[in-house]
Amino acid sequence: MKIVLFGSGGMIGSRIAAELGQRGHDLTGASRSTGADITDPASVARIATGADAIVSAISARGVDYTLADVARSLTDGARQAGVRRIVIVGGAGSLAVAPGIRLVDTPDFPAEWKLEALQHADALDVYRDIDELDWTFVSPAAFIHPGERTGRYRLGGDQLLVDDHGNSEVSAEDYAIAIADLLEQGGHERERITVAW
Repeated sequence: MKIVLFGSGGMIGSRIAAELGQRGHDLTGASRSTGADITDPASVARIATGADAIVSAISARGVDYTLADVARSLTDGARQAGVRRIVIVGGAGSLAVAPGIRLVDTPDFPAEWKLEALQHADALDVYRDIDELDWTFVSPAAFIHPGERTGRYRLGGDQLLVDDHGNSEVSAEDYAIAIADLLEQGGHERERITVAW
């Protein structure tokens, strides 16, 4: 499978790149340093033409754009390139922890993550208005970190997944396995899903 990965140098993106490379996919890492600009639909289209799928692992930290801007540019570029499949690394903040209450709205949500969490929620709203592309927005557990590649994970929907002790956690390595499995096996088109142990 030919896959374009935006954000391949980040903590999560690098794990996705490693997993896809290990599985033998034809992977193109796309970033401003490689001449790709995810905020420019023409640039997205140029690098994605001929690809089977696009993965976005873009962060909102320290940049001059919003993730909603990225969502609009990415989907416009995908349309121009004729790529239907888009998988987005989302945030956990918009996952529900109780009826009508998102994780980002809880008192203990870290202040330093709030802006990015709200941007991911805004981007999800953009994707949810798109019905002609096969996008999947993949929210991680509340705590995602570098760690062990165990090969195990659970999938959920719009609710935060927790274990028997109330913890919501996954390693970036196992999250990357879920992303690769999703690309290979399909499913969950035009849905937000979540990945946790």
